[in-house]
Amino acid sequence: MLPINQKIFKAYDIRGIYGEDFDNELAYRLGLAFIELRKSDPDYTNGQAFNIAVGRDMRISSPLLKENLIRGLQDGGANVLDLGLVATPTFYFAVGKNNCDGGIMISASHNPKQWNGFKLVRSKGVPISGETGIEFLKDKILENKFIPAKVRGQVTLKEDSLAEEIAYTLKRTDINKIKPLKIVADAANGMGATYLKKLFEHLPTTLIPLNFDLDGSFPAHEADPLKEENLEQLKKTVAGHQADLGIATDGDGDRIFFVDNQGKTINPAIVRGLLAKLFLKEKPGAKIGYDVRPGKITADLITENGGQAIITRVGHSLIKEQMLKEDIYFAGESSGHFYLNTELGCFEYPSTIILKLLTDFSEANLPIANYVSEYQKYFASGEINRTVSNKDEVLKKIEDKFSDGNINKLDGVSVSYPDFWFNVRASNTEDIVRLNLEAVNTEIMKAKTEEILKLMV
Repeated sequence: MLPINQKIFKAYDIRGIYGEDFDNELAYRLGLAFIELRKSDPDYTNGQAFNIAVGRDMRISSPLLKENLIRGLQDGGANVLDLGLVATPTFYFAVGKNNCDGGIMISASHNPKQWNGFKLVRSKGVPISGETGIEFLKDKILENKFIPAKVRGQVTLKEDSLAEEIAYTLKRTDINKIKPLKIVADAANGMGATYLKKLFEHLPTTLIPLNFDLDGSFPAHEADPLKEENLEQLKKTVAGHQADLGIATDGDGDRIFFVDNQGKTINPAIVRGLLAKLFLKEKPGAKIGYDVRPGKITADLITENGGQAIITRVGHSLIKEQMLKEDIYFAGESSGHFYLNTELGCFEYPSTIILKLLTDFSEANLPIANYVSEYQKYFASGEINRTVSNKDEVLKKIEDKFSDGNINKLDGVSVSYPDFWFNVRASNTEDIVRLNLEAVNTEIMKAKTEEILKLMV
C-alpha cells in the first residue's frame, strides 16, 4: 500500500492523485471508516445495518476504487446500493429517492485525469465536510484498527437512477413552453453527457453534442468550464451553427455554465439571478442564497422579486449545510453550482436548471444575448489568485485599509461601498488568497483591483 498523503482530506471531500497520494487500499479503509462514522451519529440505532449508495464517474481508476470501497462497506456490515456509472447529481438524487443512510461518489470532479477522490453524504444527500466528518474519517483510516462486522453486507445493483431523475425533473416544468431552440452542449467527455443526452430526448429542441463519449483521459480539453479556454470549442460551435445557446458541464456533471448565441459566457451571477426570479414564482417570499464572491445582480433580482437574499460561504458542503439550517429554497454559487432544497434533499439539480432557463429564454422571445444584456449592470475583476507568505496577515491588512466600508467576515473579508464591493478569501489548502471585485464601471473596477492587489503580498 502507498503511504497516504494527508493533504487529500480536504474541506469538502477527499481528493488527490491516484497512485501517488493514495491507492485502492484507501478506498477499502474508507468503506470501513464510513460505517464507523455513521455509527457515531445521533441517528444510529444499535445493531442497525446501513444502506449505503455508491456511484462512480468515468475516470480510469474509478472501477477499481469502487470495487475496493464496496468491499470495505460490506466488511463494515453495510448493504450497498451500487448505482454504477452516474453523474454526481444523479448520485445525490438516488440517495434521497431510495432513502439511503448515506452514500459515496467516486470522482475528482473537474480535476485532471490522474486525480480521483470521494464525495460523501449522509441521508438525503446531507454533505460530509471537514467540519462534519472528514477529519473523523481521516483519523480512523490512518489508525487502521478496524473490526469487521459479524454479518457481511449485501450488494444490490441499481442502474435506473438516471431515468428516475429525468422523470422527476420533467414533472417540475411544463416543457410545452420550450421553443424549438438549437443548443450546443459540451460535456468534456465527462458525466454531464449522461443526463444531457437523456433530458434532451424529451425536448422540442435540436441538440448538437460535443465530447459526449465518456473518457477519463479527457481527450478534448479539461473538464473545467470555469476556465474560459475550456469553452473555446463550445463558443466556436455555437457561432458556426448559429445556435441559440451553449451549455458546458464539468467532469462529474454537478457544475453547469451557459454561453449565449453570440458565443459569450453568461455571467453565473446573472444565471443565478434569473433562476432566483423563476424559483420565487414557484415559492414566493422564499429565502434565496448566493455566495460571498461578488455578483450583485443576484441580490438585486432576489429583492426585486420579493425574495429574502441570504449570503453564504463558498463551497458546496458549506452552502448545503446552511441551506438546510436556514430553510433556503434555492442557492447559486459563482463557480456554476446551483442547488435546490426539495423533499429528496439539498443538492445540485442541473437538469431542472436547464429546463427552467430554456422556458424563460423561450418566453422572452429575444435572442439570448439581447435578453441577458439587460442584466449586465456591473463590471467584475474575475477571480485573481496570489501566493502569499501569511494569509491571515493579508486579510488583516485589507480589513484595516478598508475599515470605513461595510465589512462582512462570513468567509474571508467582504467589503462593500456604494460604487464597488469585493471579497478576499484564503485558500483552505494552499498559501493563496483570492480576490473577487465588482464595481459600477470599468474604471473603478480596474483602479480598486490594482489597489487591493498591492496589499496581497
